Amino acid sequence: MKTKITELLGCQYPVIQGGMAWVAEHTLASAVSNAGGVGLIAGGSAPIDYLREQIRLCKEETDKPFGVNIMLMSPNADDLAQLVIEEGVKVVTTGAGNPAKYIPAWKEAGVKVIPVIPSVALAKRMERAGADAVVAEGTESGGHIGENTTMCLVPQVVDALEIPVIAAGGIADGRGVAASFMLGAEGVQIGTRFLASEECQIHQTFKDLILKAKDTDSIVTGRYTGHPCRNIKTKFSRKLANGEKDGSLTPDEFEEITLGSLRKAVQDGNIEEGSFLCGAIAGMINDIKPCETIIREIMEQAEKLLKI
Repeated sequence: MKTKITELLGCQYPVIQGGMAWVAEHTLASAVSNAGGVGLIAGGSAPIDYLREQIRLCKEETDKPFGVNIMLMSPNADDLAQLVIEEGVKVVTTGAGNPAKYIPAWKEAGVKVIPVIPSVALAKRMERAGADAVVAEGTESGGHIGENTTMCLVPQVVDALEIPVIAAGGIADGRGVAASFMLGAEGVQIGTRFLASEECQIHQTFKDLILKAKDTDSIVTGRYTGHPCRNIKTKFSRKLANGEKDGSLTPDEFEEITLGSLRKAVQDGNIEEGSFLCGAIAGMINDIKPCETIIREIMEQAEKLLKI
């Protein structure tokens, strides 16, 4: 499938793997890239030396395009912005902020810049700042979210921009890809489906939660802190939601007890204290497969539906 995104990034399929913090490391990223998509290493708040090692390991495991996701609210964002230049990373996606101050240096270094955006207004600002494409991410996504849905957001962003748009949020099979293309997208970003891949290094408890999830098993917490996140329903996430609702947890207390909770979920499978971030699409995921199989099946179904 040839689109503006495959041409821009030099990949076989217009599929980008979500830059999920603590999840998206070199093993998953290289597997997605080797399967024809574009894998991402999540920057998060990890030490720069660790991220440099992740980038170099990914280079050893694939000769295909891969990228790094930078969370702009992270304290190490400045250092990571420079690191991707030093290491010759070809693709950068960004979230949780405005990357405009970094874009000139990235562009000079030949980096393709793709901000993740939750609104038309920010999408326009990113285009003016020199972004090569944007990811229009609906509230169905896992992790940090906006309020607009994928179905509503994507076509409005497409209508507002000249650069290509990548759809994200609620996409786990070829039907989601085909729908995204009907909305005007030139590619998709997929996160939650890759949690249930053989190459994903998350704790087995996390994978089991994804496989067992029903359509009603995601919950959004943290809206009153200004950083809402979509999680799988667990005793811990319900505690957060209830504390937010009835006022028994102040925003500061909420932030305090969630500090490190994603790591506890991803690495330790800690149900009592972990935040198991996932998209609302988790109820569609019923098996664990290699990334190559996941991408091939998704794209075969999409191409059939689109009659390409």
